Amino acid sequence: QVQLVESGGGLVQAGGSLRLSCAASGSIFSINTMGWYRQAPGKQRELVADITRGGRTDYADSVKGRFTISRDNAKNTVYLQMNSLKPEDTAVYYCRVLGVLMDYWGKGTLVTVSS
Repeated sequence: QVQLVESGGGLVQAGGSLRLSCAASGSIFSINTMGWYRQAPGKQRELVADITRGGRTDYADSVKGRFTISRDNAKNTVYLQMNSLKPEDTAVYYCRVLGVLMDYWGKGTLVTVSS
């Protein structure tokens, strides 16, 4: 079992910044990829960004150049630095971790960007 604790969501004005964190605990030795997904009202959940244990990253086109994903393997924590936020970034953001025979999701943290 893996437990995920997300933090950092909130309300911000357009153009502002937020930093999300997701700390993993439990059976964490087999975690490979850590990532962030989001789901806006009435829309499907989508990948925002993910990062492998080795540091390879992948981003949604809509966030490239504005968001940066990073991880601290020693702390089993993944971060998402979000800059130049837009109202269309408003969503619940979920942390996800993947590894050998494992796939866990966090409960989500709400990010609201006002215009």
